[in-house]
Amino acid sequence: MIFSKKFLGQCSFEIIFSFVVCVCNFVQVIGQNFKCPLKNGFYPDLIQCDLYYRCYNGQAEERLCADGLVFDDSNPNHERCDIPVNVDCLERKELQKPKPSKGCPRANGIYRHWDTQICDKFVNCVEGKANELPCPPGLIYDDSKSNCAWPTDSLRKDCTNTRREILEDGFSCPIEEIIGPNGRVLPHPTFPHQEDCQKFYICRNGVTPQYGSCSPGSVYNDVTFQCDEPENVPGCENWYGDDKKEETKKP
Repeated sequence: MIFSKKFLGQCSFEIIFSFVVCVCNFVQVIGQNFKCPLKNGFYPDLIQCDLYYRCYNGQAEERLCADGLVFDDSNPNHERCDIPVNVDCLERKELQKPKPSKGCPRANGIYRHWDTQICDKFVNCVEGKANELPCPPGLIYDDSKSNCAWPTDSLRKDCTNTRREILEDGFSCPIEEIIGPNGRVLPHPTFPHQEDCQKFYICRNGVTPQYGSCSPGSVYNDVTFQCDEPENVPGCENWYGDDKKEETKKP
């Protein structure tokens, strides 16, 4: 019985959460009021989503998923508990009493980070131990789907002011999307340096700033978002001075 390996649909990467579903708590009690649909199999309780029954020769034995997991009733031949986002509990709304610990609302599951100011990390709780994990650059944790998503695609609205990395000279990537010359959003937009025409900034995935530099003799053009000849960039025409002029005279 292995935890299903599902992930974050919008991303180009994969994270595997390894829950072993023998983390079910076996309750050796005969289900007195539960009637087995068939002689053998695993069947959900009608009210509680993390409670289920093992039927053997028509006799029901009550079993309980580990705290934070719920019973996956998609196949009566398999005994499997999973995180709630992967299981449709329908009318089975009740759950066992939670067993919280530091960083974990329940003993098992995927949850938002305990620091409400941190949106680009989440917590994978296994048997009460909180494991802090990062989202890929530019993504935030969306607890409605238990995965990482682009802020514009997320239902989480408390991360619009997520703390952003700041370079030594004070530059940080803007929150708004940057549209390129072709009318499309730039995935890694660039910005001019405030003091150096040859240098510029790159925002990886729109959020992670780093320094960039044009090759010697060229300068950054903030209209085309590319390196260009100095004479094509107002204010940077004489950036290289006589050195540039001498270079153009060479055969």
